[in-house]
Amino acid sequence: MFNTKVVQPSRLEPEAKFKFRCHPKVPCFTKCCSNIDIMLTPYDVLRLKNRLGITSDKFIEDHTFMRIDDKSNHLYAYLKMGSDEEKRCPFLESAEAGCSIYTDRPVSCRYYPIGQGLVKVEGEDKQTTHEEFYFFVREEHCKGYDEPDQWTIASWRDDQDSEHYDQMNLEWKQLLMRRDLPGAAKLDENKQMQFFMASYDLDRFRQYVFDSGLLDRFEISEDEIEAMRTDEVALMKFGFRYLKFLLLLEETLQLKK
Repeated sequence: MFNTKVVQPSRLEPEAKFKFRCHPKVPCFTKCCSNIDIMLTPYDVLRLKNRLGITSDKFIEDHTFMRIDDKSNHLYAYLKMGSDEEKRCPFLESAEAGCSIYTDRPVSCRYYPIGQGLVKVEGEDKQTTHEEFYFFVREEHCKGYDEPDQWTIASWRDDQDSEHYDQMNLEWKQLLMRRDLPGAAKLDENKQMQFFMASYDLDRFRQYVFDSGLLDRFEISEDEIEAMRTDEVALMKFGFRYLKFLLLLEETLQLKK
């Protein structure tokens, strides 16, 4: 999450232009990799736990801490910084070498110095859609904006290989917009933990899907079930559908008669 003091409050479209480059000769290289709160998306965790060759629960235990959102009661995972004085990212190899997991870095690192937002838009037919927008993050220490390389936000996204991350994150970010209604009971502990499991602990969620009898309750094709057995992306996408159903946001699943 970005400090609001460094966020420029203008909503930007993909054609917006800016100058930026980050490389080892920039004097601020890797300064943005310390003492920062990075909320992880489910796809971030999937890529990182596979990069490290560990299970999702092991990654969560070793590399994250949790926060509860006070508006939705959702439980979110944040990347745990180091215990050194600078609180450096654990994946920062050195101030000179940079990121040790660069090709699998979280999406917020991938987009920097651009931030992403999501808004609900109600059309003339009263149907609600979600639209993404962008904004600049301008931290005082960052000298990357002084570099001559020119981009549009669209070309920056292409250069940072963020398209697949965005496709995976869009449905989950729609869940983030859910809020507890004023005066209503907060999200109960069972749903809170299922939200966390389906979002972040994919190995445990697989066990839940196939061992709890969950699949006996819904109309799900054999092809999709087989895909979930072998493809973590397919399992994660089912998890997002399941959460939308569980949280009464959309009828994404059909109960068996």
